Amino acid sequence: MAIPALRFHNLMKCYEKKRILKGIDLEINKGEFFGLVGMNGAGKTTLIKCLFDFCAVDEGTIDIFGVSHRLPDARKPVAFLPERFMPPYYLTGMDFFKYVLKLQNLAYTPSETHTILQEMDLDSSALTRPVRSYSKGMTQKLGLAACFLTHKDLYVLDEPMSGLDPKARALLKARLQQLRKTGSTLFFSSHALADVEEICDRMAILHDGQLRFVGSPTECRHAYAADTLEQAYLNCIA
Repeated sequence: MAIPALRFHNLMKCYEKKRILKGIDLEINKGEFFGLVGMNGAGKTTLIKCLFDFCAVDEGTIDIFGVSHRLPDARKPVAFLPERFMPPYYLTGMDFFKYVLKLQNLAYTPSETHTILQEMDLDSSALTRPVRSYSKGMTQKLGLAACFLTHKDLYVLDEPMSGLDPKARALLKARLQQLRKTGSTLFFSSHALADVEEICDRMAILHDGQLRFVGSPTECRHAYAADTLEQAYLNCIA
């Protein structure tokens, strides 16, 4: 039996006696593109924080390619972009790339860097500009580009479309399809159900700390007798 890329088992997390995650059981397969959707406060970011051991879980386990998330080695095959990505403001784009790659024991390659900048529609002048001069969209592109330069097996992206204009969104989707062809796994959160329907093999609806639905976008529409995924989502959380 194949080892899943991610496995959450009976995951529970409380903050100030309020239960945020209520027994999450979820498996994401290798090579799968999986979307996590839910309202603000549903527990999406908390689930991702638990995955990276940024906060301790109260009960349950998380495995990354069969290795406990508490072990540093478990995170080696993973690239992560948080929802509020804030790189050191004093670094240039090139400095940031070199820093990230050095942490991964990878070499900085100018040709590959320029290619990924083109794919993200980020002007090469960003390499010599300090991050503090970037717009929100430029900063998001920088973070995504850094993730892709590390060539990981699993990409965990928290609201990856945040701050991107329509062209950049289309280019990001094209880049993700390239990753699909290489067998990479994608786990991302999003409020944009149209993106989830377009990109994902499967999705989960997290509401009030519980998984209300897990399956394909098509199965979600059928399960809740809806013509659109948005209406299916509304029917699910009603």
